[in-house]
Amino acid sequence: MISTLHCRTRRGADGDLAPRLAFGADYNPEQWPREVWEEDVRLMQEAGVTVVSVAIFSWARLQPGPDEWDFGWLDEVMDLLHSGGIDVDLATATASPPPWLTTAHPEILPVTATGETLWPGARQHWRPSSPVFREHALRLVREMATRYADHPALVAWHVSNELGCHNVYDFSDDAARAFRSWLRARYGTLGALNHAWGTAFWSQRYTDWEQILPPRLAASHPNPTQQLDFKRFSSDALKDYLRAERDILKEITPDVPVTTNFMVMGETKGMNYADWAEEIGFVSNDHYVHPGPQSRDELSFSANLTSGIAGGRPWFLMEHSTSAVNWQPVNVAKRPGELAGDSLLHVAHGADAVCFFQWRQSAAGAEKYHSAMVPHAGADSELFRAVAALGATLTSLAPVAGSNREAAKVGIVFDWDSWWASEQDSHPTSLLNYRQECLDWYSALLALGVRADLITTKSDFARHDVLIAPVLHVVPADLANELTRYAQQGGHLITTYFSGVVDQNDHVWLGGYPGALRDLLGFRAEEFGPLLADESVSLDDGSTGTLWTDRITLTDERTEVLARYDSGSQVGRPAVTRRTTDAGSASYVSTRLGVEGLTALLPRLLEPTGVESELPDEARGRVELVVRRNAEERFLFLVNRTGDAVTLPGFAGDVLYGTAGDGGLVLGPREVAVVRRPLV
Repeated sequence: MISTLHCRTRRGADGDLAPRLAFGADYNPEQWPREVWEEDVRLMQEAGVTVVSVAIFSWARLQPGPDEWDFGWLDEVMDLLHSGGIDVDLATATASPPPWLTTAHPEILPVTATGETLWPGARQHWRPSSPVFREHALRLVREMATRYADHPALVAWHVSNELGCHNVYDFSDDAARAFRSWLRARYGTLGALNHAWGTAFWSQRYTDWEQILPPRLAASHPNPTQQLDFKRFSSDALKDYLRAERDILKEITPDVPVTTNFMVMGETKGMNYADWAEEIGFVSNDHYVHPGPQSRDELSFSANLTSGIAGGRPWFLMEHSTSAVNWQPVNVAKRPGELAGDSLLHVAHGADAVCFFQWRQSAAGAEKYHSAMVPHAGADSELFRAVAALGATLTSLAPVAGSNREAAKVGIVFDWDSWWASEQDSHPTSLLNYRQECLDWYSALLALGVRADLITTKSDFARHDVLIAPVLHVVPADLANELTRYAQQGGHLITTYFSGVVDQNDHVWLGGYPGALRDLLGFRAEEFGPLLADESVSLDDGSTGTLWTDRITLTDERTEVLARYDSGSQVGRPAVTRRTTDAGSASYVSTRLGVEGLTALLPRLLEPTGVESELPDEARGRVELVVRRNAEERFLFLVNRTGDAVTLPGFAGDVLYGTAGDGGLVLGPREVAVVRRPLV
């Protein structure tokens, strides 16, 4: 995977080529009359825009009929942008098929688990496994690549758009055939599949591949491993489609990088992006703020996880919003300063490009109330002036471009298999929220001023002194061995309830919970103790637990109890434990403590690790620190998490962005500052 679009350079004042942070948006000129296009380019230059994504939803315009093509308007747009000094991330336009295609071939339309067809009229109305859709889409991709291969504005290809946003799960006959092929490749024989799926239960044993279906609407709970494998298959089906477009683009334009925009945010969980990352030239992500008490922590969490998926290398923020969106129940405008603050927090976590949906706010269509760089009010508006100010800020931060995120001492493990499997039906509780538990640990670390990286199970664990693995439910034998080796060799593992319970086939590790991690953690639990929605338990350290408890019996003399239950059915039993290993430790938290409880507990868990905040005492919890670095310099991003001004003594130096006062660096409410320091 190569670096991102900062590699498109500009000529500096001394005549040398210098990297830059890219800045721009989705640009949809087909929504506007021709006379608006030149004004768009002029305003882009005024705002400091350097790159735009074009043709994302243009299939119907580019191909009005099966054998008709209309590229003239796009030729003109590409030429106009190039003459204005603006690069193009050119989309393949395959995100939404045109009406003529769905009319001629309704068999490309997705089908739900209940057998309903998803009809045209919105977007992404296509089956990832449809050979008919693929034939037509790849024909368009080849036409696009051939026509624009040598266009000087082209800097990257943008495959489809938000793959899987609306069509990740298709239960059609096409999907059934593709699912069987995927299962044959995974298991080889029906015997192996029957074992993996546990088909001895409920008389589900298969004797022919044609008997196997996706987990459509059933009389009761579908087979859990069938469900898990269908989630894996559905992610892989989209990945395979991504590869198909990519391969054509690389065949015709081998030197042009290919990307597609991920959606690492909120509860978007159908696509295993950690598995997709190596398929593209650079990682791109879309992110929109979700209102709530952890909204800014969630933004930081998602940007951090995107960096982890990218291996710490720079990535591309393909979409976020200048202000309100259109698809939430109540769409609140951003407060003054939030446009810049949100954008720079992404840059802190490795984004080398800051782009929005979209350039000019639509006058019609489903997203006409979604904010844009040029709002309905026009360029003479506070919003556009804030956009132009951000463009100038990103220009001043050009030295940051190309730098990687510096590894933190704490890594939080995020695992798609555990996310998918832990939230399936027929479990001890339906109230478990995997991503929320991970976010709570992240928020608690932010509250303590401790830097942490979001990483995946493919990451190098040894880079981190502490690994936190919340609800690591799916633990194959090789992962259990890797975690054991990590703790024995000096690492400190912290995990939680419902971890280590099943293997890669969703089979329970027998002998007592937490299964694969039982020996490492030094205790055994015979039974889970989930809590009702309105039920809680107290711990003897003063904290309160919800959602879950475990009936724990210690099995190793090196396992100590850090907290016990003070109420509930497990009263007197261990609630939080730590087992020392040869050189490290393995700790376990058996209940959901929430941000407040974790913030109180973490100092005790971190005490033997030597990990502590790098911030002064008065800034801890109020300021988030993120560090990027290159071969010569470190870039310290300091993010005010509060609505009040914060002064940071001792952070003097080369302030690339921010205000340095007599008492030190001054951060206004929600502001971000960037300090450059040489490596020592």
